[in-house]
Amino acid sequence: PLCTSPRVLSSRAPSAAMLDSTVNVLVAVPALLGLLWSAKEWLAVSRVKIDGHPDLLAKQDSQAVQSAQGMVSEMTKIAKTIQEGAMSFLFAEYSYMAVYIVLFSVVLILFTGTATTVAFVVGAVTSILCGWIGMKIAVFTNVRTTHQCWRDLKSGFEVAIQGGCVMGLSLVSIGVIALFALVLAFKKFFAFENPEAMYEAIAGYGLGGSSIALFGRVGGGIYTKAADVGADLSGKNDYGLDEDDYRNPACIADNVGDNVGDIAGMGADLFGSFAESTCAALVLAASSKDLKDSWCSLMYPVLISSCGIVVGLLTLMVRSLLYPVKELPSVEKALKGILVISTVLMTPVVVMLSKYCLPEQFSMGEGYPEVKWWFCAASIMLGLWSGLIIGYVTEYYTSHSYPPVREISETQKQSAATGIIYGLALGYLSCIVPVICLGVTILIAHSLCGMFGVALGALGMLGTMTMALTIDAYGPISDNAGGIAEMAGLPETVRGLTDCLDAAGNTTAAIGKGFAIGSAALVSLALFGAFTVRAEVKSVDILNPWVFTGLLFGAMMPYAFAAWTMKSVGTAANDMLKECLSQFPKIMNEGAEPDYERCIRISTQASLREMLAPGALV
Repeated sequence: PLCTSPRVLSSRAPSAAMLDSTVNVLVAVPALLGLLWSAKEWLAVSRVKIDGHPDLLAKQDSQAVQSAQGMVSEMTKIAKTIQEGAMSFLFAEYSYMAVYIVLFSVVLILFTGTATTVAFVVGAVTSILCGWIGMKIAVFTNVRTTHQCWRDLKSGFEVAIQGGCVMGLSLVSIGVIALFALVLAFKKFFAFENPEAMYEAIAGYGLGGSSIALFGRVGGGIYTKAADVGADLSGKNDYGLDEDDYRNPACIADNVGDNVGDIAGMGADLFGSFAESTCAALVLAASSKDLKDSWCSLMYPVLISSCGIVVGLLTLMVRSLLYPVKELPSVEKALKGILVISTVLMTPVVVMLSKYCLPEQFSMGEGYPEVKWWFCAASIMLGLWSGLIIGYVTEYYTSHSYPPVREISETQKQSAATGIIYGLALGYLSCIVPVICLGVTILIAHSLCGMFGVALGALGMLGTMTMALTIDAYGPISDNAGGIAEMAGLPETVRGLTDCLDAAGNTTAAIGKGFAIGSAALVSLALFGAFTVRAEVKSVDILNPWVFTGLLFGAMMPYAFAAWTMKSVGTAANDMLKECLSQFPKIMNEGAEPDYERCIRISTQASLREMLAPGALV
């Protein structure tokens, strides 16, 4: 085995220093490999030259050549506007976040000390860095996806998935490296009474990541929906324009919003869940007298995420062999195949890591049964396979290939009201299987390993996060590609291919949300468990009026939060709608150019202004 543990080791066992070095290599090398692969994919995307369709440019017809060159020029111009809008939003949002980080750091340093504050700042800055990288690659890849769809479906899909890979691999790799470096720095430069105190301070890393996730998700979500609703209402209802019609002033803001919400927002959300679940598992592992003296056993949660990067790389290779994209139906199969392959490949990795990193048997504290190594492996696999099931259930209820979406489409033929009612009913039904999966995971994992098992279940669900983020980032990239094709006036065949990629991307975006919500549920319980272990709370009496009142308040919070965010979306969308309606008369009657930048600015200001109240509530 790799770890030194209470079991009896032979005299030929390797030294503790050798074991520690092996663990360090197993954590660091996969993360560095993930960054190198991200750089490789970035270079592959950057090699795509936006120079037009070769068949058109090769024609002798000068008019056809001039038309193709004009479309290329328009594509580049539109992509640049989307890029500038996305980065201007990020700059404004991160300015707000910087103020929050400074102010909250002062509070933390007063009440918890320097170590927790350092961990909080590192977590927040890491989350911001990951969001920035994701946004840069998304707005860099979208126009290249459009260009490659002008050639053929396979080329367009490959570029979009390569862009998604950069985000998925780089986010997890940077997260693992930052957390591991933080642990090593705390061991070297800070003096702690015991491992429990050190890992409790490191939990600030998760707090920093989740704080940025809150603002990224809320601010980005308000921006996304405000721009989307504003573009739809102003263009379609009053002038019969498509949302991606270049004459619609909100069309660029709408495309920016896709990146803001589903790239920066979702990335920060999943990063926050990853950071919190890993920190919770570290705190719980450090509370075990049998695990805290073994570096290998303590690093077991980090090793799970690190080896998940290698699994992601293998998945990409296997996917290209098993699910090549040659025709329209194969796009959705390829994306679903990524989830299945990564889950299958991760399963034996979990078993091997558990066997060689953990003692045969250990205790998680007084009052808990003895834990065997395979109990931990089972807890992780419960989360891992529950994530796949939740992903498939989400896909079933959101894909046009299955009955639920088609049934809603049929009911819409009668009236919009019946479609809304039927859609809401199916939305409620879609919660049943995921909740059962989460309940089974929590019950079995807790009975096997206590709260440590719940934290491992959350890590298991996030074990394939590299691929979940890859297919999640693929969605807005392909959506933007369709918008650019429409606005640049590319042939209908190109828009047909981008719509195919986008339809599959919409489904995969929903799958990403399922992962985020499911893992967040497990993470919240794991964090609560870590708190109860450190606070030595053995049980909670639900008949205690304070406890019951707290439950009622907790149940009320999501409704209050949802109400405020929905009001914020309505207010921001109204601002966008007013601006669009003020521009349309000159655009439609006098041929004036739409002021895209003003709509982007309005949506940015409104979303950042309106996110303050929901953020303060949390």
